[in-house]
Amino acid sequence: MAVPQAFPLGPLVESQSCPRSLAEGFLEEELLLNAELRQLQFSEPVGIIYNRVEYAWEPHHSYVIRYCQGPKKVLFLGMNPGPFGMAQTGLPFGEVSVVRDWLGIGGPVLTPQEYPKRPVLGLECPQSEVSGARFWGFFRNLCGQPEVFFHHCFVHNLCPRLFLAPSGRNLTPAELPAKQREQLLGLCDVALCWQVQLLGVRLVVGVGKLAEQRARRALAGLMPEVQVVGILFPSPQNPQANRDWEPVAKERLNEVGLLPLLTK
Repeated sequence: MAVPQAFPLGPLVESQSCPRSLAEGFLEEELLLNAELRQLQFSEPVGIIYNRVEYAWEPHHSYVIRYCQGPKKVLFLGMNPGPFGMAQTGLPFGEVSVVRDWLGIGGPVLTPQEYPKRPVLGLECPQSEVSGARFWGFFRNLCGQPEVFFHHCFVHNLCPRLFLAPSGRNLTPAELPAKQREQLLGLCDVALCWQVQLLGVRLVVGVGKLAEQRARRALAGLMPEVQVVGILFPSPQNPQANRDWEPVAKERLNEVGLLPLLTK
C-alpha cells in the first residue's frame, strides 16, 4: 500500500487566541483535509504518492497568505498536482518561472520519498510544465500584474496529492481504483464546499472537464448561489489546446462575464 510521507509543517498562526484571517482559515481547511487523506491507503496501480501540502508547505503558505487575504468572487479549480508544476512548487499550475518571476513566490521545498525519475527540485526544477505556463501566461498577458487577477480570483486544486505508478507515470485520480478514488475525492469535495463558502465564491471555473464535473457534484448543495462553468484544460496532449488555447479560454471567460473582472 502506498501512503504519503509526513513532514513537520510548523505553526499556522501565532496564537489560537488571535482572530484568524481568511487566508489562515483557508490554510487550516487544507491541513484538516490533509489529516483526513493521510488515513487513506492506495493499491495498484499507485506506486508512490507525493504530498505537496507537507514537503512544499512554505511556498504554498506564502501563496495563500499573499493572494488570499480577502473574499473571492471566482475560484479557478484544477484537479491535482502535475509532476513539474505543483508537485515542485506547491502552487496550482505552478510552473517554476511563473511562480518565481510573476507571482513572486519562493521558499524551500523539502525532499519527499520520491521516484528517481520524478525528483522534487522545487524552484530549481529545470523542466517547464506546459499547462501551467499556458494557464498563468494567459492571465499575465490579460491582467498585467498578479494583484489584478487576485483582486477577485483565486486558483486552487481539488486534490493535493500526486499519484505515480511504479514506473513513474503520472496517474490522474480517474485512474485510481473506484472505491479508493471515491474515498479520496469524497473528502476533497467536502473540503471544497467549505473553502468555497469561506471565500464567498460565487463562480467556480473548472479547468478541464474533470474538474468542472467534480465541482458540479461537490457544490450541488450550494447552487444556484454558486455557479460552476468550465474552460478547456491547457494540456499539451490536447490538440485544440496546442492550436489556440488562449483565444478559446478568453472567449469562454467573456461568455460567462469574467473579462471585466480581469482587466481593471
